[in-house]
Amino acid sequence: MQFVGDILSLAGVAGIAYLVLAAVGVARFAALRQPRPATSPAVTVLKPVCGHDAELYENLVSFCRQDYGGPVQIVIGAHRESDPAVEVARAVIKALPEADIALVIDGALPGTNFKVCNLFNMMAAAKHDVLVLADSDMRAEPHYLDTIVASLQAPGVGLVTCLYKGRPYRGLAAALGCGFINYGFLPSVLVSRLLNVDAGCFGATIALTRETLERIGGFAGLLHHLADDYMMGEKVRGLGLKVAIAPYLVECIVDEPDFPSLLRHELRWQRTIRLLAPAGQAASVITNPVAISLLALPFSPFAVHAWLLVVASLAARAGLIYICSRSFRVVPMSLPLIPVRDVLSFGLLVASFLGHKVTWRDRQFQVGESGEMTLKGDPLV
Repeated sequence: MQFVGDILSLAGVAGIAYLVLAAVGVARFAALRQPRPATSPAVTVLKPVCGHDAELYENLVSFCRQDYGGPVQIVIGAHRESDPAVEVARAVIKALPEADIALVIDGALPGTNFKVCNLFNMMAAAKHDVLVLADSDMRAEPHYLDTIVASLQAPGVGLVTCLYKGRPYRGLAAALGCGFINYGFLPSVLVSRLLNVDAGCFGATIALTRETLERIGGFAGLLHHLADDYMMGEKVRGLGLKVAIAPYLVECIVDEPDFPSLLRHELRWQRTIRLLAPAGQAASVITNPVAISLLALPFSPFAVHAWLLVVASLAARAGLIYICSRSFRVVPMSLPLIPVRDVLSFGLLVASFLGHKVTWRDRQFQVGESGEMTLKGDPLV
């Protein structure tokens, strides 16, 4: 018992050290200045949609209203006319007649990753050579394209990606979801960046040229992959080009209607990470020191040093939350939710090793060891 308690206590101490390092990474990233592009080439923004995401209209409009010096085309893509997102897209087109917006509705599903199938279909309407992909639940400020294009123009860069911060739409489940994004995922990527480790590639934003996309095989090679964004980054790195993280955060509107939805969503993320980097996923257990220190209590058993570790881990987590909230202008998570969020993340990390099924847009998929998906049940259309 005591031996287990000692191991957990050491893991808790390592977790506190990790949170301190994360705070340094957040502070350094927040201090970066956003660059301006040397030139403003024409840009096509690809926005695949599926269903009526929370505040979808405002999200789409934010990409249409950019203070950018060059031509901007927006391509919105859906698989079926009956999709609720199509009505929203048509409302945006009607409200912004001056904007260059194309709506593509194509039911072809050449793969099991429906988002990539959508992008594959949308490319026929893309007019420009600089391509920017962004998920439908993201919202951008007017200088977004300036920062992304400037980052893409840096020497040796083949792809630019973006981190994102969460804003809850409503409810406790959404608040917990934002807690994972703002104080779990976001700092973890910035720790990797601080340590000069490749930090991945994220669907919040992926920007590259048409030539680079063709060199990595286009969207055709990603049609069956769960982690399509990660694979794009790896393929670009395989060309000898850099994947850069722009010094900009897009805003993700987090709408988790209930706890089962939150659990399905985050389990998909965790299983995706496990497939890509199982050793790293296992090691990331230390990123939840509050949960670890609470687990150590009964094994100590309830010794003074174990209680001190709980207090220290809570203080370290609260400190990181404060720094993230100030740096990224997000509403801080309330104190009672801190242990709930850590325990939830710890449990989902463990669960990620206990199966291969994921739920995406209310459909179940079986994911193989290579990351390729097999649809369980009826197709989308």
